[in-house]
Amino acid sequence: MTAAPRSREQRRLDTERRLAHDVDLWVATASADGVPWLIPLSFEWDGQTLLLATSAISPTGRNLDKGAVRLGLGDVRDVAMIDGDVEVLEMGALPRERGDRFAARTGFDPRGLSGYRWFRVTPRRVQAWREENELPGRVLMRAGRWL
Repeated sequence: MTAAPRSREQRRLDTERRLAHDVDLWVATASADGVPWLIPLSFEWDGQTLLLATSAISPTGRNLDKGAVRLGLGDVRDVAMIDGDVEVLEMGALPRERGDRFAARTGFDPRGLSGYRWFRVTPRRVQAWREENELPGRVLMRAGRWL
């Protein structure tokens, strides 16, 4: 039996809870010639942006350098899809505290790895749904503003 659809407010709360407590998400990118790429990465959320780290020369790193990404957070039947703008940063460009939070949260510290960069994602659209009955009203953020 399918549960009643959640309100937009509840979906936002649930999404923000996932952002605050989940560690990994799916990162979907595409190359300049349209070849799709999907990998899991760990992330850190500061309440406004998501911080990712990967090798700058990996397919994901090269694709993120194009400036846009789609992130999948959660389970198939309880998902948040986040479309965002990407800012590429060298390892030393972030305040030490943010890197420390990333390392503590994810159990991974990329700051000592050669060729790694930070990728800071600013969400511009967020959608969340569980079942078909939550497809209407699934958009929680548009143009970077919570609805």
